[in-house]
Amino acid sequence: MTDLSERLVGADRVLAVLAELARHPDGIGLEDMARAMASPKPTVHRALAALRRAGFAAQDGHGRYVLGDEFLRLAFAHHEARPDHVRVLPILRRLCERHGETVHYATLDGRWVVYRSKLDPPSGAVKLTSFVGGRNPAHTTAVGKLLLSFDLKTPQQVRDWIGDEPLSTPTERSIATAEGLSAELERTRERGYGTDDQENEPGVACLAVPAYLTSPSVPSGAISISGLAYRTPLETLIDDLPAIRAIVTGSEQP
Repeated sequence: MTDLSERLVGADRVLAVLAELARHPDGIGLEDMARAMASPKPTVHRALAALRRAGFAAQDGHGRYVLGDEFLRLAFAHHEARPDHVRVLPILRRLCERHGETVHYATLDGRWVVYRSKLDPPSGAVKLTSFVGGRNPAHTTAVGKLLLSFDLKTPQQVRDWIGDEPLSTPTERSIATAEGLSAELERTRERGYGTDDQENEPGVACLAVPAYLTSPSVPSGAISISGLAYRTPLETLIDDLPAIRAIVTGSEQP
């Protein structure tokens, strides 16, 4: 395998350092960064210096490197201005108020779902691993299975989508085979919503419905409600499905 330091030069190296920096919200020292990048310290230091000049990196009081305020300002300004984000926030707030659980808006990106928006209730929220911009395997999440059900309609399409890479199994409940995923996607298509019964995180149940923010026929993404299975069982969310759909479609009665 080619060494990372041999493959990354110039702007590519700077961007790779920026991406690695984003994985360390508590900061990372130069030596650890050089080790993570498999590059010499002087090389990484030059990349960090370029990022600091642009305001994309900074150093905390302990000399550790963190994302800079200018980078965060640009990222959040872009995110807040996204049309889908702006349109989905009132829906997420209403669902969050109704169920007192964490809600997401996510889109599909290959084998992953990407969380575009997330809203936690003021109190009592369980700490989930999801975060805005973060990813989870599509086949283990309610939003992912729902969105996949629109694209993968035959067993062969499911097998082609999986390819040679085995399905990951974050929990013992995760789907691990093409046959299992194909059957689950068929059930999801028939009922029109996706579920995650402790398949992505132990003890967490989730229900997802499609969101048609940019097209009346093709979902732009999916909206989900996630909570502790003992407090908000999946059955409770399914029982409330008519109200959830009414909130998402805007047909909720005052």
